[in-house]
Amino acid sequence: MSLENRLGHFAYRWGNWLLYSPTLVLLASILLAYLALQYTGNHLTVNTDTAELIAPDAPFQQNRRKFEQQFGQEVHTLLLVIESSSPELTKAAARRLGRELRADTEHFTKVYRPDENEFFQRNGLLYLDADKLQDFSITLAQAQPFIGRISQDPSLNGFFSIFEDALNAETKTEEVPIDLMSLIDKVSNSLHKTLNGETDLLSWQKLIAENKISEEQSDKAFIFVTPKFDFSQILPVEPAINVIRKAANKIQDPNMPAVKVWITGEVGLEHDEMAGMSEGTFTASIFSVVLVCGILLVAYRSWLLMLATLLTLALGMVFCGLFASVAVKQLNLISVAFAVSNIGLGVEYAIHFCLRYRDNLDLHGSDKGKAIRSALLATSPSLILCAGTTSIGLYAFIPTDYQGISELGLLAGTSLFICLFVTLTVLPVLLKVLPNPPYHNLHGEQPGASKLSLALAHFTLHYAKPISFLTLAGAIAAVYFVFQVKTDFNPLNLRDPHTESVIAFKELMKARETSPMTLTVLVKSEAEAKAMQSKLAALATVDKTVSLFDFVPEDQEEKLGVIDDMALALGPQSQSFPQLKSGVDPLPAIKRMIAAIDANLPKKTKPADIQSLTRFKRELLDVQLELEARMQPDRGVFIEKIQTSLLGTLPTVMNELLTGFHAAEILPESIPDEIRERWLSKDGLYRIQIFPKQDLNDLANLQRFIVDVQAVAPNATDLPVMYWESMKAVIGAFQEAIIIALVAIALLLMFIRRSVVDTLLVMAPLVLAGLFTMATTVFTGTPINFANIIALPLLMGLGVDNGIHMVEKLHHSLSEEQNIYQSSTARGMFYGALTTISSFVGLAFSPHQGISSMGLVITIGIFWIMTCTFIVLPAISKLVLKKADRAA
Repeated sequence: MSLENRLGHFAYRWGNWLLYSPTLVLLASILLAYLALQYTGNHLTVNTDTAELIAPDAPFQQNRRKFEQQFGQEVHTLLLVIESSSPELTKAAARRLGRELRADTEHFTKVYRPDENEFFQRNGLLYLDADKLQDFSITLAQAQPFIGRISQDPSLNGFFSIFEDALNAETKTEEVPIDLMSLIDKVSNSLHKTLNGETDLLSWQKLIAENKISEEQSDKAFIFVTPKFDFSQILPVEPAINVIRKAANKIQDPNMPAVKVWITGEVGLEHDEMAGMSEGTFTASIFSVVLVCGILLVAYRSWLLMLATLLTLALGMVFCGLFASVAVKQLNLISVAFAVSNIGLGVEYAIHFCLRYRDNLDLHGSDKGKAIRSALLATSPSLILCAGTTSIGLYAFIPTDYQGISELGLLAGTSLFICLFVTLTVLPVLLKVLPNPPYHNLHGEQPGASKLSLALAHFTLHYAKPISFLTLAGAIAAVYFVFQVKTDFNPLNLRDPHTESVIAFKELMKARETSPMTLTVLVKSEAEAKAMQSKLAALATVDKTVSLFDFVPEDQEEKLGVIDDMALALGPQSQSFPQLKSGVDPLPAIKRMIAAIDANLPKKTKPADIQSLTRFKRELLDVQLELEARMQPDRGVFIEKIQTSLLGTLPTVMNELLTGFHAAEILPESIPDEIRERWLSKDGLYRIQIFPKQDLNDLANLQRFIVDVQAVAPNATDLPVMYWESMKAVIGAFQEAIIIALVAIALLLMFIRRSVVDTLLVMAPLVLAGLFTMATTVFTGTPINFANIIALPLLMGLGVDNGIHMVEKLHHSLSEEQNIYQSSTARGMFYGALTTISSFVGLAFSPHQGISSMGLVITIGIFWIMTCTFIVLPAISKLVLKKADRAA
């Protein structure tokens, strides 16, 4: 007896047993499902930690773990980027935000601000290049007259009197720290904003030290926050991020310009990604459920059959969850996709069974028992074979080094048998218990017959040779385009580009000094660290390296001399700078300033100078008008607002500068522990941070940077290595798994079908659809990435299933008169594919680039699978099977 006959005999006996006491079977299934649900709810968890998903035992993962063990404060942190219109306001906001977060020990374990250390505040000038420090010294000397006068009268009166004297002195403008007209323009802008209800703060840090200290953007401050994680939740740091947002709102001062707090870093990126995925997936799921229900109604033309299918699918998912709770205990972000795979393939089993049952009722009357037994006898062998071949394709992913996919293969492969068992057990019982669906074949037509199906049957079989030739030509062209397929395994490019974490991260990457894409090397001794830094600094792709030894500045004696000269140049003002005076009426000074402009304006010949003074006068006149029109206390409030916008940052800037005059020689042992522990571990390992010279958004630049550094330091680690090695591991895992799956499926088909021809015919749609899908991604500009590569197991399973069903049907219906598309098998394949597409098509519109690409690739793949199965396979089969029959 052949295997198919044995399966058919078993299916017949199984049907008799089920239908003997359907109520008892149904009650037992519900009870078991309840117990399974209880166990799963108590034992199955979700682990959203992605660190160990890819090649957990690979060398690059071991290097990462070593780095995390030695410098744990550097990993699993949120990076807060604070910025505003002035660096002084940014620093003040960062101090307040840091204090708020440090007080919350419930959500945070550590809060670190690099710029708040007293060591840097006192010795910051020593870290400037000698040339830049000298330039700054000259600038400060030029500003000394201004600083001296404003410190004697720190108010609007003193400020405008300096302008008045500088303007009247014509060429003697040493009393202002920068070019007079440039300063006038900045003051005019600030006055204009304040008069028009905006908040503004003139930055004296920029004015006094403009372009002399740093070329970097100085309007940013950084806070590294280590949150407490709850990996049992989909969003493990959501409570901490909510606290940060509340604190960011709390530090906003309505009388000051707005301060923006960006939440980014690796943890921030992952949070926004998961939030976007959850929101987008939920919306797509609702859309998909509605669409699937609509497709089932069209396929069945019966609410009862749709209800039976959904109940069967729900029970199958419950038992699949039970298996997951026993087999892996924790679902990760990849293996959780087994549920989607089961919905796509599990519902197909139910569709095949229900359509055959419906046809049996229409053909043989209302005898439900006979219709159910016939459906079991007809569908069980092919469905079992489909589950077997598809599961082998999924099990092929188990031995790969990609843990997420390995677990997905185990869960999805086993769940196919669970879903099939539930379909062949619970669904027949439900159909026996539920009333008959309404009879709809009233005109003697064959089930499913239509003009479209008749035309399709005629087209595919009548034009078999042209279709086969065009397919061959298309396959050859597709092979060429497959080599043009792009890969993009940069996780940043998968995320929604409009989220704040991605925007901030990309902004940081624009500057070399702030780029998070750096490499790290750990060495065992001071001598080895210095030698390694020397080698790394010589590489063409390396911009600079930083280690503990870089915190001992060079040329300290020379720099300390320059700092002493700066203190002497300021004279008495080098001790402290007074706070601003309040309650001083600036109106007389403003009137004198307007008179000075009127006196000097006719002497100016440069159009730019004339324009600057004219605008300055206009703004001063508006201020005068406001002062004369306002009554106390509103007038005093307005004066304070103007004074704060123009001079508010000056005392802070000056006192921070004066603190820097107390710098002292820095020795290795004088570096504070808070800094030392970030560069020298407790085990005595030195950390070297390596900054790239090129933009690592370019994959070629990323590869060159990593290869160059690893040629000198093979154990280099950090984000670029994780991205690059993960990409190689994923590609290798899928190449290995797909080859194993294709070979295993082919061998199983050979063993069961005992026919090389049948095996090749079943495999043909799968291979062709794979080629055409990959080629189509070239035309749509969709690179293969971490997300859409997961579509391959599902497409492989669906392709094999359809190939088996169609080849089986073609053996009995290989003439133009026999409409293969009117059968329940063909309709089951068609509606099964539609429901699978419906499960994913909504994802194509997700803002998350990875999820969107996965939905698009699956939709494209299913289109090609259906095209190859419904059009190409019948055409090839007519040519091949007829020749085989004649040869036999």
